[in-house]
Amino acid sequence: MISLLRKVWAFVKPTIHYWMETEVHVYAFSIAANVLLSFFPFLVVIMSICKNGLHWHGAVDAINIALQDYFPGSVADFVQRNLTVPKSMEWLSMLLLLFTANGVFEPLEVALNRAWGITKNRSFVKNQLISYGLIFACGTLALISTTITALNPLVIRTIGITNADFAAFVAAAIFKGVAVPLVMLALFLVYWKLPNGDVPRDRIVIAAIGVGLLLEVLKYVQLLVWPWMFQKLQREYGPFRISVSLIFIAFFASMLVLAGAEWASRPSRELALKAGEVDEDDPSMLRVAKGPAKDSVNAPAKVPAKPAASVEKPAAAQEQGA
Repeated sequence: MISLLRKVWAFVKPTIHYWMETEVHVYAFSIAANVLLSFFPFLVVIMSICKNGLHWHGAVDAINIALQDYFPGSVADFVQRNLTVPKSMEWLSMLLLLFTANGVFEPLEVALNRAWGITKNRSFVKNQLISYGLIFACGTLALISTTITALNPLVIRTIGITNADFAAFVAAAIFKGVAVPLVMLALFLVYWKLPNGDVPRDRIVIAAIGVGLLLEVLKYVQLLVWPWMFQKLQREYGPFRISVSLIFIAFFASMLVLAGAEWASRPSRELALKAGEVDEDDPSMLRVAKGPAKDSVNAPAKVPAKPAASVEKPAAAQEQGA
């Protein structure tokens, strides 16, 4: 038991050091702020496609089920009450909403590049192109999850389940069985395509699976502490309590996503440390290229001068010469 705890601590300790870095908190809060800006437009786009494009109200109900599943009661109720879907699809508005929704990937790319030791970030245009691709990929996965969730009543009727409680259990099991793997797949795409460099896919697969499961655990932790947390936020932040709640939820989720990048890149950092490519003074153990200082790039190497051999003539010899 003690040996197992030591192994767990040895695995978790670098992640805790990573979480204690100021830069990681800056990245996580930046991602959380962009989630606050992009989450609602993304919902509007998905709901508009389901309602106006596909004319499928069952998919709209499935999105509401997903909101109730992930967010605590008051936050989900607030989002649902204020989620106004346009009566018709306006493609220019959809593109503008997508442009707002992909803002989350800009700070996330910088954070993932830092975790993998990639020193050069993409330009803004390239980042936007990659972000649009990830938005469409994640949106497609969300639509797949929504479609399968919307088909739950049909599946339950086909099976012939009449007990209401058991039917609700089967519907929740189907929803979880589809949503969690799709979240893992979305995380894999983000870990794979967003960094500005090649990353080993076998490591990010494991990281995506682990983070997907931990995000599910985080959801139940939120539901457990939410009554106490919401009272505190209501007392401290008043009318801004919902916005602050979304930022806190997104912040903790971002910390888990960044921890997954740290887990996946840890073997590379350990190899770089052995090769002398990591700055040992960097507490985060991130890869830092060690190069000569700017002032000493062209400076010649200093060779210590050999001490001159001093030969002392005997005083008697000097007198004879005189």
